[in-house]
Amino acid sequence: MRIVTSVAAMQRLAKEFKAKNVPIGFVPTMGYLHEGHLSLVKRARDLVGNTGQVVASIYVNPTQFAPTEDLSKYPRDLARDKKLCRDAGVDILFVPSDKEMYPAGYSTYIVEESLSKTMEGASRPTHFRGVMTIVAKLFNIVLPEVAVFGQKDFQQAAVIQKMVTDLNFPLRIVVAPTVRESDGLAMSSRNKYLSPAQREQATILSQSLRYARKAVLKHPVSAAQLKSEVAKLISEKNEARLDYVAFFDPKTLKPAEQVKRGDQIALAVFFGKTRLIDNAKL
Repeated sequence: MRIVTSVAAMQRLAKEFKAKNVPIGFVPTMGYLHEGHLSLVKRARDLVGNTGQVVASIYVNPTQFAPTEDLSKYPRDLARDKKLCRDAGVDILFVPSDKEMYPAGYSTYIVEESLSKTMEGASRPTHFRGVMTIVAKLFNIVLPEVAVFGQKDFQQAAVIQKMVTDLNFPLRIVVAPTVRESDGLAMSSRNKYLSPAQREQATILSQSLRYARKAVLKHPVSAAQLKSEVAKLISEKNEARLDYVAFFDPKTLKPAEQVKRGDQIALAVFFGKTRLIDNAKL
């Protein structure tokens, strides 16, 4: 596995692969990797084959964190991540510095003005501006034919796909299934922040998804009613504080007034200062 730290070197390598018609599969991450990330690497390998190049990036992007959020405390373990990437078959690991990605005087950002306004966008108003900007930069640096994202960040994947379509990026976005712990909790780098009591109660997210699935199994249900029922379910956990629960069309992200099979649920829940998200198709 080759480790690249400069934008110029990564672009040069990517152009060399392009010239030789070698496909590039890309997995952008913020590090502190887990099985969910490694499943994206495997998917990228499946998509480009053994003759292609799988590039992963590790970069904790400061522009997607609000001043009140956990940028300085975000978990990092580069030595461990390098070993996991190597063992998973990553060909190139791109690990740039802040100075490489945001040189002095940097002032250009990308904003999507429809899909990014609700849910995560409402709770974290500057978040998607940072996400879209860094992802666009990474696409221009790595030059992939295909990039793989996880379904756990459902809205993020939708917003990135919209950016790719609207700005004519010549690549394909693939969204891979959420990987879960044995008790249903979606794998996340932030899970390490949870106390034992919080970790035990965090399964309320996946339980809420199952509750909503069961509720709409036979007939549509009022979104307001179902939100109230899910909120009550979560309130029974003394460590949990609901940020939002939303029901929406998975293609347009438009809120559903009557929730039916085929709609999407997404929710965010705080456990202390740790904020976890999850989603599912109903």
